[in-house]
Amino acid sequence: MIKKIVTIAIVSLLIISCKDEPKQEISSDNTGAKFNELLESYYEDGLKLNPLSATATGDNRYNDQFPNTLSEAYRDSLKNYYASYQEKLAKFDDSDLSETEQMSKAILKWETDINLETLKFRNSEFFPIDQMWSVNLNMGQLASGMSSQPFKTVEDYKNWEKRVNGYLIWMNSVEEKMKEGMKEGYILPKSLIVKVIPQLAAMTEKDLNKHLFNTPITNFPEGFSEEEKTNLKESYTSMIQDRVIPAYQKLHDFVKNEYLPAGRTTSGIAAIPNGEAYYKHQIKLYTTTDMTADEIHQLGLDEVARISSEMEKVKEQIGFKGDLKSFFKYVRDNKELMPYKKPEEIIANFNAIHEKMKPQLEKLFDVTPKTQFEVRRTEAFRENSASAEYNQGSLDGTRPGIFYVPIPDAPTYNIYSDESLFLHEAIPGHHYQISLTQESTVLPDFRKTLWYSGYGEGWALYAESLGKELGLYTDPYQYFGNLGAEMHRAVRLVVDTGLHSKGWTREQAIQYSMENEAESEAGITSEIERYMANPGQALSYKIGQLKIIELRERAKKELGDKFDIRKYHNQVLETGSVPLELLENKIDRWIEESK
Repeated sequence: MIKKIVTIAIVSLLIISCKDEPKQEISSDNTGAKFNELLESYYEDGLKLNPLSATATGDNRYNDQFPNTLSEAYRDSLKNYYASYQEKLAKFDDSDLSETEQMSKAILKWETDINLETLKFRNSEFFPIDQMWSVNLNMGQLASGMSSQPFKTVEDYKNWEKRVNGYLIWMNSVEEKMKEGMKEGYILPKSLIVKVIPQLAAMTEKDLNKHLFNTPITNFPEGFSEEEKTNLKESYTSMIQDRVIPAYQKLHDFVKNEYLPAGRTTSGIAAIPNGEAYYKHQIKLYTTTDMTADEIHQLGLDEVARISSEMEKVKEQIGFKGDLKSFFKYVRDNKELMPYKKPEEIIANFNAIHEKMKPQLEKLFDVTPKTQFEVRRTEAFRENSASAEYNQGSLDGTRPGIFYVPIPDAPTYNIYSDESLFLHEAIPGHHYQISLTQESTVLPDFRKTLWYSGYGEGWALYAESLGKELGLYTDPYQYFGNLGAEMHRAVRLVVDTGLHSKGWTREQAIQYSMENEAESEAGITSEIERYMANPGQALSYKIGQLKIIELRERAKKELGDKFDIRKYHNQVLETGSVPLELLENKIDRWIEESK
């Protein structure tokens, strides 16, 4: 999973790609130049509306800003933004644009359409916080001083304090919107609410030496004078004691004492107003397809059956005599697959995986990113509810891409799926995908800040399938881990649609997962609750992966000896993150041209 900053309207934000399809000559009437001005204007206006996104890309112009995204004025500004650019875009005729510009037009049309559709629903307004996806968790990362918010100069420190002031206004609105949502029938399930409470409680820590928001004060960079340090320390102490802690305490008390008792016992999104329509929208948003919940559910059942048969082969290879469900438990509980005692050893193992695969990468990729890469442990305040994830580096490459690994208890950490996990979250998954796009000198800026989950997570899951070609999966347990990771995404198709379209309970979804994959019960429970908090997101991985595999096989069949896997990977990556239909159209054109 790639970590996304909570953005303008949940869709626009991150990135994926490298060089673009070759530019064609623009028309003599300068239509191309005017069109590219429109794209640049769209991008710049978007950053003003979403300053956290700007910070995430390394653009520091808005580091002191945090708009109240829950206000009516803000929602109106979003509607005007998307509607105005939709109108401007319609004035350009495809026949006057180059192939690259036509692709950009199609993407921007999709963007404005889906975001305006999103704004018709009130879910993001009435569900401003949850246990995994909400902006308060992102702000905790920024507060640590170890994420995209810079703390290098005195001005940086002051910018953060100003941003926190805006954030606290938003926090006050959170309670108002959640109360309004309660009246309208929009409320989180109790099982999610109980996970939010300790996250809020962690920010009420009275000992400043232990408070996350005080971390920058304990890590001053070199060059600050004693007077500057003293002033900042006093200012931050006041900010945390007088504003941050009281705001978190107030929200914590509301969630615990009022919101939790009213929490719903249902699990799926269909239980809220317009829930069925919202889920249909979420499917389109995350898969970028028009597939129905029933179609996806059946696809998931078929994939679970296929992968189960492959798992049986590995079970036989290892020599396990019981059934597959017993083998899952055996793998989950196998102490030999829990060899480490310290988190640092687990991080070192991921780095060793990287070293092992390096010699094989050039056989599959002839374009690689310049942006540096690191593996880090997930921060303690969110570790218990977090999944492994990738945070993109800055656009200028000065901040590395980071693969975050939650390690709440090192001695019980099972490594059987670590090779596939590294391929997905790091290399050649999200790190290649995102960094290559950000380093592009051809893509317009707005296409460097897009995220379509069907493409992005589809690529990352596809990257897992490259393990044997990259010299990994030589250990049968690691290959089983790969199958387990793919099974995990197939199961998602079944349980996500089960929860949100077929009336499944949280417990039914957990049970189905336990019967079909080797994840721990705690891990599966966290995953199911993740799907409950963000319907449809979990569908994107398998839908995208299957499309990329389908296109690869089509190209191999059509091109025969002319097929070059490195060129295919370039074609998939070079356009950046795009809806799957546009990717398929591009690959089909490439196949015909290559013939």
